[in-house]
Amino acid sequence: MSDLVTGEAVVLGVQPARLPSRMLACALDLTALFALLIALTAGLAFAVPDLDSAAAAAVTLSLTVGILVGIPVAVETLSRGRSLGKLALGLRVVRTDGGPVRFRQALVRGLVGFFEIIALTGVPAVVCSLVSDRGRRLGDVFAGTLVVRERVPGAGAGRAPLPPLPPQAAGAAGGELSSLDLSAVPDALWLAVRQYLGRIRELDQQVAWDLGRRLSADVAARTGRAVPGGVHPAAYLAAVLAERQHREWVRTAAAHRAAAAPAAPAAPGVQTPASGAGPAAPAPGPWAGPGAAPQAPVPTPPIRPAAEPSDTGAGRSGGGTAGGGFAPPA
Repeated sequence: MSDLVTGEAVVLGVQPARLPSRMLACALDLTALFALLIALTAGLAFAVPDLDSAAAAAVTLSLTVGILVGIPVAVETLSRGRSLGKLALGLRVVRTDGGPVRFRQALVRGLVGFFEIIALTGVPAVVCSLVSDRGRRLGDVFAGTLVVRERVPGAGAGRAPLPPLPPQAAGAAGGELSSLDLSAVPDALWLAVRQYLGRIRELDQQVAWDLGRRLSADVAARTGRAVPGGVHPAAYLAAVLAERQHREWVRTAAAHRAAAAPAAPAAPGVQTPASGAGPAAPAPGPWAGPGAAPQAPVPTPPIRPAAEPSDTGAGRSGGGTAGGGFAPPA
């Protein structure tokens, strides 16, 4: 077994493919590719018999590069690391962090493999695989990939298959999940749990069981409640993770409702000026009593001298203060 550490600090126990199985898988792939190349070349020569030597050489070179490089790159990219030979022997190409290969890794492996396997008859690939502790050839070293075994004989024998996680996750953990204290669980451990549950179908059953037990023990130690007996570790982790996601959803929904709630109405007679709306409008004059109909704004009448008797009387009759005030319009 070899330990691959993912970006989320999850340790994946996998078995790297050794040289004999990789050589056999490569031989199967090359046999199929060369058979296709010979068939296409013969068909082209039969279809275009009067092709000159320069054009024939160019077409043959294009077919050779396209078939021996383009097809392996396309197959590994679309099949996520499985070629015809690897599929027959239960092998697969993965990244060094355990993830599936992408076009960039497949292209580097194909270009380097054309020179070290076909052009140089595979000598550099064999030497590099013997020296490497994981059996990696030069193409794997430059691309950051690794060939692992997907089907390990006898692995996980006698153990029940993994349960379906999403439908039975809530009831599998047992007890009241709402009473668990999840505040002490660090974010790194949550990332490890999500990564483990996302790749559990790609792991060997024994490896998935052991890794699930370690992760569930870490979660139980921080929540203060032991893992229920007879429950698969993956089901327990899925239930706890679902409870955490439910709490996050409830918290987020409450925050959105609080932000969208309308503000409390202001008390009668109290004006709340809007920011940036300019100076507040002047208060209504003494002639505007309660219940008066709304009127269009009118210019403020000029203030008359306080010595005139009509000004003082008008101010008193309209509810103004003695010695001044606004005169009501005629």
